[in-house]
Amino acid sequence: MFRFGRTHADGDLVEVEGLPVRLKVNPRSRRIALRLDRTRREVVASAPDRRGLSEAVRFAFSRADWIRSRLAAAPEPLWLGPGLELTVFDRPCRLEAGAGRTRLLEADDGALVIRASGEPEAFARSVVRVLKREALSGFRELSRRHCETLGAPLPTVAVTDTRSRWGSCTPGRAGGPPAVRYVWRLALAPIPVADYVAAHECAHILQPNHGPAFWALVRDLVGDPAPHREWLRREGPRLQALGAGA
Repeated sequence: MFRFGRTHADGDLVEVEGLPVRLKVNPRSRRIALRLDRTRREVVASAPDRRGLSEAVRFAFSRADWIRSRLAAAPEPLWLGPGLELTVFDRPCRLEAGAGRTRLLEADDGALVIRASGEPEAFARSVVRVLKREALSGFRELSRRHCETLGAPLPTVAVTDTRSRWGSCTPGRAGGPPAVRYVWRLALAPIPVADYVAAHECAHILQPNHGPAFWALVRDLVGDPAPHREWLRREGPRLQALGAGA
């Protein structure tokens, strides 16, 4: 039986009627809040400071039905293991077990093959390293093409494992180039969707807001963004669950 009144710490995992709830201190928040982490299939209960975590636990217990329904709808994590078939910028890619160092190969049928060794966690980490490298190469090219079209300065490009957004753009400072970051899992989405996110972030180099001028640039680059935004809304949770724990 859960005991209220105990001391809680940032990052603690508690069970609310058998459901996982992660406690989080969020200094930017002004109130107790709940949100679903689809990748880890747990709910996060946040408070502005550590003293508020006990109240966050109480609030989570009061919303047990909400937590249960959200977790039931969340996709199951999909492990990056041998036999899994993916697409990398629309190119078929198979994961295979093999001895020695991790390698990216091209099969006779034109598909990519990532061959790695090790126990499940080590295998998944090796695959993620290869996928991140491929994602970085692809997004550098997409960013270059969009910036040339826009007449915008070429940014530095990086890939991340961010869960809250698909990309970000930081304007250049002190004469330096802007910086654009993409979630590496976008390399596994259809190319038009990945290309939309690249266009979105590159447009931010010239328009740092989401006003009409910004969306006009995006439409000039990729046409109507609505289908791509809808794909991310519908399929994004499944994509973010891929490789969870890797």
